[in-house]
Amino acid sequence: MSIVVTGAAGFIGSHVCQRLLARGDDVIGIDNMNSYYDPALKAARLARLSGRKGFSFHQLDIAEPGALAAALGKRPVRGIVHLAAQAGVRYSLENPRAYIHANIAGQLEILELCRASSRLEHLVYASSSSVYGGNTKVPFAESDRVDDPVSIYAATKKADELMSSTYAHLFGLPQTGLRFFTVYGPWGRPDMASWIFTEAMLAGKPIRVFNHGEMWRDFTYIDDIVEGVVAVLDKPPASDGPRHRLYNIGNSQPVHLGRFIDTLESLLGVKAIRDNLPLQPGEVEKTYADTSALERDFGFRPKVRIEEGLRKFVDWYRQEWRPEGKR
Repeated sequence: MSIVVTGAAGFIGSHVCQRLLARGDDVIGIDNMNSYYDPALKAARLARLSGRKGFSFHQLDIAEPGALAAALGKRPVRGIVHLAAQAGVRYSLENPRAYIHANIAGQLEILELCRASSRLEHLVYASSSSVYGGNTKVPFAESDRVDDPVSIYAATKKADELMSSTYAHLFGLPQTGLRFFTVYGPWGRPDMASWIFTEAMLAGKPIRVFNHGEMWRDFTYIDDIVEGVVAVLDKPPASDGPRHRLYNIGNSQPVHLGRFIDTLESLLGVKAIRDNLPLQPGEVEKTYADTSALERDFGFRPKVRIEEGLRKFVDWYRQEWRPEGKR
């Protein structure tokens, strides 16, 4: 039986595929390869998976009714890791329809696929720390109220959680939602701070520092995230308990933006030109994950500190993604 990974050409999805393949799982990758950011990066991630034993891939839009079911045919599926989404807080202010289509209609199609599958053991899906909105009580805990999202992106992720909870109640679908806190590392997204700052600093261009640098993010290295995702996938909700669960997955050690930039300066050997700006609409000042529930139930304990994680990202960026004369 196979495991389906949606968003397989994405940052987290491609790493999850690598991990599952490495342990011998058959993986069906799904991605629409859209152009929210450079599709060449998605193609490069996918190239690292193509040809691997046990891996197959379908390019399709999961939000199109029946598209995923048609692609899978009668192939038995044991688990689904649903990571496909329209990402980005700021872009959701510009193009909200893209978020409703990918994140809400896409989640519905995944749930309907699960509903029709008698052999599915577990659906693990991506939520986001953004659902906590402007919550000032830290660290953020799963028991906190999340009724006041401050971006369209956050609202769609909250809607996903509600839909999944409803399907679990009505149809007994075993599901776990993971509220991801800022993920970074090699093969990351070009719209994330580590990439934006590194690219600008190496080019001698200013970096935009929002809220005049008074921001904290619970930066979580990709390898820690993947270990958590796979551990959760392997342990579905018990049949005699709640069929839908929610967990924070983060580093639980917020990093001040100034320290983040200082670390990049040291690693790159470049002094950043800081353009201090006010807090942007839809953004929050601080994210901070309480991961005690994930540690209790799955033994989740992040290992990679920000200095080590940024060093690995910078090494990848310089040596693999943009070596001199190649990109």
